[in-house]
Amino acid sequence: MLVANDDHAPSATRERERLRALDDYGVFDTPPDVDLDRLVELAARMYGTPVAALSLVGKERLYFKSRYGMEATGIGREGSFCSYAIETDGLFLVPDACRDERFASHPLVTDAPNIRFYAGVPLSAPSGEKIGTLCILDTKPWPEFTDDDRKNLEDVADLVMNRLELRRFDQARRGGMERFERIASSSPDAILGADSEGRINYWNDAAATLFGYPEQEAMGQPVSLIFPQRLNKLQSAELKNLIESGTHDPSEHLLRLVGKHRNGTEFPAELSLSVWDEDGEISLGAILRSVGDRDRGEQRLYGLAHLDPLTGLPNRSLLLERLQRVTDEEAGTLILVDLAGFKDVNDTYGHAAGDLLLVEAAERLRKHVGETGTVARHGSDDFAILLPRLVERTRVSTYANELVQLLTTPFAINGEAVHVGANLGIAVCPTHGTRAEEVFANADLALQRSKATRTTGHQIYMPSLRQAVIARRTLENELRLAFENNEFELFYQPQVSLADRTLIGAEALLRWRHPKRGLLGPAEFISVLESSPHAATVGNWVLEEACAAAARLRTADRPDFRIAVNLFGAQFNDGTLTHRVEDALMQNALPAHSLELEVTENIMLRHDDSLTRPLREMCAWGVGIAFDDYGTGYASLSLLKRFPVTRLKIDRSFVRDLCTDPDSAAIIQAIMYLGRRLELGIVAEGIEMPAQEEALRLFGCTHAQGFLYGRPVPEHEFAGILNGDDERTVA
Repeated sequence: MLVANDDHAPSATRERERLRALDDYGVFDTPPDVDLDRLVELAARMYGTPVAALSLVGKERLYFKSRYGMEATGIGREGSFCSYAIETDGLFLVPDACRDERFASHPLVTDAPNIRFYAGVPLSAPSGEKIGTLCILDTKPWPEFTDDDRKNLEDVADLVMNRLELRRFDQARRGGMERFERIASSSPDAILGADSEGRINYWNDAAATLFGYPEQEAMGQPVSLIFPQRLNKLQSAELKNLIESGTHDPSEHLLRLVGKHRNGTEFPAELSLSVWDEDGEISLGAILRSVGDRDRGEQRLYGLAHLDPLTGLPNRSLLLERLQRVTDEEAGTLILVDLAGFKDVNDTYGHAAGDLLLVEAAERLRKHVGETGTVARHGSDDFAILLPRLVERTRVSTYANELVQLLTTPFAINGEAVHVGANLGIAVCPTHGTRAEEVFANADLALQRSKATRTTGHQIYMPSLRQAVIARRTLENELRLAFENNEFELFYQPQVSLADRTLIGAEALLRWRHPKRGLLGPAEFISVLESSPHAATVGNWVLEEACAAAARLRTADRPDFRIAVNLFGAQFNDGTLTHRVEDALMQNALPAHSLELEVTENIMLRHDDSLTRPLREMCAWGVGIAFDDYGTGYASLSLLKRFPVTRLKIDRSFVRDLCTDPDSAAIIQAIMYLGRRLELGIVAEGIEMPAQEEALRLFGCTHAQGFLYGRPVPEHEFAGILNGDDERTVA
């Protein structure tokens, strides 16, 4: 653990005063405080951080009086974030702990919870001594913390100190009148004392400021001095009831009342009362605050933590709170809504137009739902609707259809009619779950199924959706073991020249020799592998293995032999793809033109520099870049302008129907035209019949691949085809 340097270490005298001030609050070894816990959670939710804490800095340790997102109740003080924070006069900020020499080797940074970001506001006693901090922490760095962010965290810290002052007041009365007067004299809150007859016998400077009466005028007057005449009876009776309740903690029972200044001005106030017996006499102590500004500030902070700033709708955290109440107390339905095509609106009309659409969509949903439920925004273009008591399946489906109709009606944005689709996922409690998280997760599964159909509509949760998720997770685990156990293999399928069926290359295709299910083709696992954490590792292995095989397969008779390798999107993520390709070519003495990398539209749609830069660089070397499954996507034409594509692969679905479907034939002819105009090579996939081959040859297609020329086979079998030793020789 870090040792604080001399500049950081406080003087012994100042530290004694600080610890004395901390002792006045009596917060150690006390039960949890619901109000403090609520404020700490508020801070975490405002900033979306996984951890927040109210830390009190003792002599050797930090004590977490309230905490959110962590289990620890305390840690060593030495070298901690908060020990630095209490030495500052304002917010103490650590954007990235790993880059800060004071904290880079701290156990909280190097080990769990692996803190990267810290922001802490010192909590100051009225005497100015720093007793602790309100802090938020994150496991990822924050490049920016704005002035508004600072102000909001400071405002929450003020609310925390207001709550702690109540505790300090309670400690004061427990210490007798002498201590009460010492602490009350320095309090920023109005504090008065009274005898058993209700006559004021203590009046601090803050009370004089709040109510306008100097001490000499207030002493001996009845407590009703601070009430408006019209409310004197009512509020005096409420105060009497509070006294007779026998409460010992001023925070347990707070009295909201109307206070009156000497000049006649009335204001909302909050009174916290303590009653104690001293030498046989009943004594009263009250702390009073004007709460109008504080209430408005707390409401503003609540809005930041629980409301979406763009639409004013409840956000995800408030939605889950209300969903939990529904699952605890009654039945109901949760509907998750995704606006299909919203990204295209942003791309076409700009983000300002997209924001206008979201605001209008929110207003439509709010008006439709009315007072019967909750409408929330829980993602960029995702809404949620919570409908208590609505559970009957037919009514739920009818309601969902109304929502789809509502959202697919064109939006008028800047004078233009803008269309989006809507996909809905629905879960009903308690049928589909008895906990908020369970209901939400099941509604999300239904939404994903609805989106997968690529049509507007809704899907109600079914147990089979959960079973599919379980099966997918099982497959993910098996895929991880497959790589570790060397269960993956590469097969090779011939690519030929259509002019004379000369074999010019091969596509390397991944196969999985499953220990129980036998040899599996990519259709049975590739979609799961692509989205798994192992995609890049497997993809890099395929690249290296295919290049090594190409080096073995190339002969003097086949100097132009080319190997085609499919890429996963994950291979672009760490920025090492160009180096891996270069190493694979060099280690196998392969020229760049002997390798072709196949990329699907889903990968190209990322449109970022991490994708385009390496593709352009490798294309400049002479590596081929093929656009795989061309013609099946949504943005193919625009992508041809942006990316360094050298060849188009006509998808097998068009080739399959070439001889029977005029539309498929027209699409292939259009692709051929594009290829010629853009000087791109063309290869058709999935050719199985001579009639298909002949039609493609007439259309001007130059290269082909399919069962007509050979199925995918292991390397040793492909070598036989290549060398003419196999009866399946294509040329």
